[in-house]
Amino acid sequence: MTLKNQSGPLSARITRRAGLAALLASAVALVTFAAPSSAYAEDKKAVKVGIISGEDEDVWRVVTAEAAKSGLIIQTVVFNDYTQPNEALERGEIDANAFQHQPYLDNQIKTQGYHIVRVGYTGVWPIGLYSKKHAKVADLAKGAVIGVPNDPSNEGRALRVLEGAKLIKLKDGTGILATTADIAENPGGITIKELDAGIVGRSVEDLDAAVVNTDWALKSGLTPENRIAQEPIADNPYRNFIAVKQGNETAPWVKTLVAAYQNPTVKAEFDRVYKGTGISAY
Repeated sequence: MTLKNQSGPLSARITRRAGLAALLASAVALVTFAAPSSAYAEDKKAVKVGIISGEDEDVWRVVTAEAAKSGLIIQTVVFNDYTQPNEALERGEIDANAFQHQPYLDNQIKTQGYHIVRVGYTGVWPIGLYSKKHAKVADLAKGAVIGVPNDPSNEGRALRVLEGAKLIKLKDGTGILATTADIAENPGGITIKELDAGIVGRSVEDLDAAVVNTDWALKSGLTPENRIAQEPIADNPYRNFIAVKQGNETAPWVKTLVAAYQNPTVKAEFDRVYKGTGISAY
């Protein structure tokens, strides 16, 4: 009798536990089934965007205001080094970044294995040859010392500027990641000094000339009057863009983010900040 009285409640407890377990399993299965195919393709109401310090901070303040009108909160994360924004994006520390062109990203993917994709163009800054000692390329003497950025994509870009100015000739078939080893002819015997992209502009006074990215030229106090040669703008492969982690391309917040940048209000601020040295590229 005692055993029978105890077995009823015990059976009930077992039944309830089994039912709860089944319910939990069903819920887990439902969540798994309902999850998006990509772990990243989800909507967000707030995002972190990595940018480089300087003039772009002013532009992104306007982008942030434009995004807020569509319900997207942007927190900008400011970096001082070109290598950091992609690393932070790959690690998931930020949701997007906006600082690079495709040749640079291609090299980063090749060397670092990043899973990062372009989602919307921003601007292009034609790279130029600057000098505070000479008014034109023809004034450069034999053996002139010329600085160039030392990262792969920008060095190749700089060497093409020198080739366009007829200071060197690159080997036939040389790609956009040219190095000094690809120089076939150097009629003026120029010496090329490879420096960090953030330093080369500030070193112009110690050199005969230097190829400097436009954003760093502005930071270094260089002006269009100091520019003695420049790469062509037409069909320029070095347009900068907003990038996200692969899998996020179709997330609704990405579309909102890109639209917040690509509009007349931001373009007006972009033109004010960069004074014509940068050009909207969308």
